Amino acid sequence: MADSPMRINALIVDATDPARLAAFWSELLGRPVVGRTGPYVWLRRENGLGLGFQQTAEPKSGKNRMHFDIASPDPAAEQQRVEALGGHRLEQYADGGFLVMADPEGNEFCIIPDGPFELDDEGRANYLS
Repeated sequence: MADSPMRINALIVDATDPARLAAFWSELLGRPVVGRTGPYVWLRRENGLGLGFQQTAEPKSGKNRMHFDIASPDPAAEQQRVEALGGHRLEQYADGGFLVMADPEGNEFCIIPDGPFELDDEGRANYLS
């Protein structure tokens, strides 16, 4: 396949309160808020990828069509941290799958283990040691 001149520059999350959502993700990811441009609040760019939060009038509705997978050596400890920051676990997802969380505006994300794992056809993880 030929090289493409296109690349993903930034991921943008719609938010009714972009400053609050940026603060949540800043604490969670350890990426400081670096500025505001128009309706956008930006976290520090890392590995060439920006993360921004765009002011929108409409609240989130329905399931995300795209979500973040965040790796951690201790997903259970991260669940407690997410909850302390204002997020919550989404209980409707089956046990045995990834830990599915939501940020303060309801955007879903998964906390996955750092180590190797396999998935069955239903998406349940089998952690390998």
